[in-house]
This record gives sequence, structure tokens and C-alpha cells, in this order.
Amino acid sequence: MAEVIVIGGGVGGMASALLLARRGHRVRLYEQLPRLGGKLAEHRRDGFTFSMGPSLLTMPALFRELGVERELVEPAELCRYRFADGSALTARRDPELMAAEVERLAPGEGAAWRAFHAWAEGCLRAAGRTFFAGPLGRPPREARPRDLLAVAPARTLDGLARRFFRDPRLRQYVGRYATYAGSSPYRAPAALACVPALEHGQGGWYVPGGLPRLAEDLAALLKEAGVEVRLSAPVEAVTVDGGRVTGVRLAGGGHERADVVVANVDAAALYGRLLPDRRRFRRLAGLGLSSSAFLLMAGVEGRTPGLAHHTVFFSGDYEREFADIFDRRQPPDDPTVYVGCSAVDDPGQAPAGTENLTMLVNVPARDPGRWRVGVDAYRDLVLERLAGRGLDLSGRLRFVDVLTPADLRDRYGAWAGAIYGSAYRGRLAPFLRPGNRGPKRGLYVVGGTAHPGGGLPMVTLGAHIVTDLIGHDFTHPRTAPPREAGQ
Repeated sequence: MAEVIVIGGGVGGMASALLLARRGHRVRLYEQLPRLGGKLAEHRRDGFTFSMGPSLLTMPALFRELGVERELVEPAELCRYRFADGSALTARRDPELMAAEVERLAPGEGAAWRAFHAWAEGCLRAAGRTFFAGPLGRPPREARPRDLLAVAPARTLDGLARRFFRDPRLRQYVGRYATYAGSSPYRAPAALACVPALEHGQGGWYVPGGLPRLAEDLAALLKEAGVEVRLSAPVEAVTVDGGRVTGVRLAGGGHERADVVVANVDAAALYGRLLPDRRRFRRLAGLGLSSSAFLLMAGVEGRTPGLAHHTVFFSGDYEREFADIFDRRQPPDDPTVYVGCSAVDDPGQAPAGTENLTMLVNVPARDPGRWRVGVDAYRDLVLERLAGRGLDLSGRLRFVDVLTPADLRDRYGAWAGAIYGSAYRGRLAPFLRPGNRGPKRGLYVVGGTAHPGGGLPMVTLGAHIVTDLIGHDFTHPRTAPPREAGQ
């Protein structure tokens, strides 16, 4: 069995370490922060608790398979969408209830939503046989010739929405799923529309106490599996000898030897600093950065009548909003704002008679010091836009704390603060992300900036892929690692 070092204690790194240890490998995990979980983090202040990363859990069976047994709660609504004209759409998990909601919003479009949902289910099945099933490259045995057509490879997400819906509000609702990958619906591939099939099929779940409890559960499983975890232990470099990794060099000095290194770090940090590779770094730069996040965490007096756990307040001009983010590289003047209030389903997240509001805006991956407005001014703009859309917090705010792209860069090593590394631009975008095998034998890559992508389920799937690759490569040794797409 192999000596394995995992760099980075995000969910992808923890899941990889756990799976590899269970296969009999000796595993050590190095994390630069004083805690595990990566972006699955929380902020606490004055009795309020805010999740700073993922706001819901899809594909919960993946965590059950890892051994996480924590109770989950399913909110009454998947999400409530509020449009600029004052209308609203409540997303229900049950497809028939959702179709009825769509029909109420836009008479005559309920049947169109059923057709869209059927397409999304077919796309998800095809992705499960191909994209999610293994590393980039040769299709798995389960793949079918028609799977490529099932993902509408010639269409963007917005183009797919226009194929099904006449009402611009419903096209905006579909386009929202591009932001799950930090991308623009006008450039991202139609295949991202498989996400609503996941939500309506398997639900969107909440973890009592906050999603960061999942990181605590995984940490306990790592200890049980015998993984050696070292916190506050940044890695300075991946060391190699010829075409093979030999271990890592720690920032505090010293070399730790290993047969395998699993890098759960931003791919740009891997190929720009830990194992410099100009060609791969330039390739990443050519793909373009995903969006970043501007996060407001507010302690609010009183309770907002009828507020849902998840609400999206859409902008009035979606195309302009994404042009601001990806073309003009400035935070949008009229942003779409996601508002989360976990206290709706978990009262212990806020003191009695108050609520904890997490307000998220998509912004460019760029240091706020280079924005045309400052952080405080943009915070006030977001609150002003929300007030104009019916959520006026004037006189109710105890405090507002802010997380910016610079914080994401400095805390997690995210390239320019980009949440998902590369954006999905063009029909082949999912296949251009960094592959799970690195350029040196024994090097593997997992996490939100590599295949199959970001988000809790995707990085967990990536951990399974990396574990299987290591098992294959050490059973069938070669002098050089097999090439795969995305490298």
C-alpha cells in the first residue's frame, strides 16, 4: 500500500483521505488553516451563526456512503424567486407542484416546465454515465452513444431556456443555475440545466446547526480511519524526482516523503506555486476565471414575515449583470441577491426575536481595491437594492460583516478570489477543467477547481474518482501517468 499525503483539508481532501485510508493506505493530511472544512466554514457573532460557504446539500447519499449519519432537514421550499416586476415563483421539490407554480406565474408555461424537467432528468442520467462517472478522457463502459446529444452540446444555458420558455422570468430562473458553477448563462453550456433535476429529484437539504457540521463529522471519521491530520501546516512545494512525486516540502521546513500526493488546492496555486508548470498555468488563464462572491452577514432585529430559508431577488437586467461581472470586471450596479436565513428552520442560529441573514452577490474575481466603488459603498448599494425589492432592513440591523474576493484569496488560496477556479465558457468547458491526474506520476488533483467541478457533491465525486485512479495506477504501474482530457 502507498504512503499518501493530502494537501488541503477541504471536503474534497477530507473525502479523498478517508476513502484512501479505508483502502489500506497510510494517509497524512496537511491543512494550512487551524481547522478542517475549507470553504465549508461559518462565522459567529453575538449569538448569530452564518454559513460562509454552501447553503444547501444536494445528493446527500454521497455523504451517507462516507459514513455521515447526521440528521438532515428538508426546507418546505427549494427556493423562492422574486423578480424585478414584483412577481414571485416558489420552487417546490415535487415536479407537479412546481409545474403548477410555473403555470400560476406564467399561464401556459406549466407544460413547458414539465418538458424542461424531463430534459434535465435525461441530461442528468447521461452525465451520471459519463462526466460524473470517472476521469476526463475515455468514456466509461456505461456510456451510450446518444449521451452526448442528451446534454445539448451546441447550446448555451440561456439558449436552452429560450428553447423551452417564452416568459423572460422563467429564462432568468433557468439561467440562475450557471451561477452554481460561477459562470454566465450566456456562455455556460446547457448541461448545467441538469442541476434542477438533482434538486427536484433528491432535494435540497439543510444540516441542523449549519452545513459546517458536515466537516466536523468528516473530521471524526478521519480520526476513526487512522488518518494523521496536521493543522496550521502549510505546504510550500510538491517535490519530484524525474517523472515521479516524492512528497512535499513544508513551509516551516522539512521534507515529508510520499508515494502519492493528492492536491486539494486551487489548480492555479498547484501549477503556479507548489509545482510550477507554465503550460498548465497559461492554459488555466486562457479558460478565464469564475465569478467570486460578495457576502454580507447581518444580525437583524425582528422577524421578516413570510421569509423563506432561501430567497433569490433577481436583477432587472440579467444580461447587463453578467456583462458587468465577466466583461467590465466590475461588481454589478443592479445585482441579483441571494438571501439565506437558516433561522427559519433552525431557530438556534439567531437569538430569539432576530434573524441571521446571509446575502450573497456574484462579483468578478478581482481585488475590491480595484473596483470603481469601495467595499462599504457596495455593501450599502446591495442593501439599497434589497430595500427597493421589498426587503428593507433599515433600522433593524445590529451589524453587517462582509466577506470579499480578497478574503477568499487570502484565506483559501483562491486564484484572484475565484470560487470555482475556471468559468464554464463554451460547450466544451466542462471537459477543459484540470484533470484528476497530475503531470507527474503519483500526483492527483481534487476539489472545486478540478474535474468534475465545485460544490459539495461534485468534490465528493472527485474524491471517489481520485481514489479509483490511485487504485488503478498502482495496480497497473507505468513509467508515466496516462494522459486524460483537461491536462
